[in-house]
Amino acid sequence: MTAPTAYLTSVGTCLPGDPVDNTTLAKLVGVDESWADMFIGNTGRHFAVDLATGQVRHTLADIAATAADRALAEAALEPYDIDCVVMGTATPDQLMPATVNLVADRLGIDNVPTYQLQSGCAGAVQALDVARTLLLAGRCRTVLVIGGDVCAKHLETDFDPGSRTSAELVNYVLFGDGAGAAVLSAEPVGGAGIEIRQVLNRLVGLGREPGQVIDWFGLGDRHSDRTVVSEDYKAIEETVPALAQQMFWELLEDLSWAADDVDFLLPPQLSGRMSDRISAEMPAPDARRINVVRHVGNNGNALPFLQLAELLRQWEGPGRAVAVAVESSKWIKSGIALERS
Repeated sequence: MTAPTAYLTSVGTCLPGDPVDNTTLAKLVGVDESWADMFIGNTGRHFAVDLATGQVRHTLADIAATAADRALAEAALEPYDIDCVVMGTATPDQLMPATVNLVADRLGIDNVPTYQLQSGCAGAVQALDVARTLLLAGRCRTVLVIGGDVCAKHLETDFDPGSRTSAELVNYVLFGDGAGAAVLSAEPVGGAGIEIRQVLNRLVGLGREPGQVIDWFGLGDRHSDRTVVSEDYKAIEETVPALAQQMFWELLEDLSWAADDVDFLLPPQLSGRMSDRISAEMPAPDARRINVVRHVGNNGNALPFLQLAELLRQWEGPGRAVAVAVESSKWIKSGIALERS
């Protein structure tokens, strides 16, 4: 009897609107363009909100449904072929109904289990973990996994730039919006044959202060002077590289792989500058790096799918790939190992 297996069948992505470069961003919110280039390293990002007017042009459900539709089309599947939908996001459109159910409704998916995990950058990996577990348990044959975030809706658009500190302005340079989706199946579809060999998630935040906080306001506290988005950038710079290396070695140890066996490395995508640094310091010197954040901004749970989409464009023939994601909100390290025979 063949052991249960989970395969990555297809990936779809969606970035809302036109890319916003640093020159345009500097005019809109008053950030220093050279500072954005040197300190953060992101050269572009996409926003679901028009920063000039504050108008919301795309919801998370909008872009997630588009990404999911593209993943289904890439796999040559119809909505009725999906047995389960799992979504990871830190920025749902509403507290209820869950965004995953709005997306399923738009796609025409019904009468299947759905799950929404609220988490930061590790949420996409957590969603893939749930999907893989369901496939290996024989409860599903085909699972649609979605990840995405709309961070811009948490950023003010009507303010005096001179009244904001660099710690607040960095959010406009660092973040972006986007969504991604993948179809996972119990058997290879369309000849891709990319097996998900392992998925790991580890909460390692015991006793540690959060590295990032995104606050949520209701009617009762909407006039609070609390900062909506804040991060301890120094703690992130110091902690993420170490957690990334730990997860890399944990995955390899589980699979008895050597660092030289890895052909593709998908490192954490925090910012252009930080991701380049983390990537350079990680093992597997001969592995091809898949970095995308510099051009799309940190769009949270969309990033692993954007990396996977780029991986599929570059991957030809047999090989192995390792992807690592680190969430700084309460410190989660996660990773995926893929193999193509």
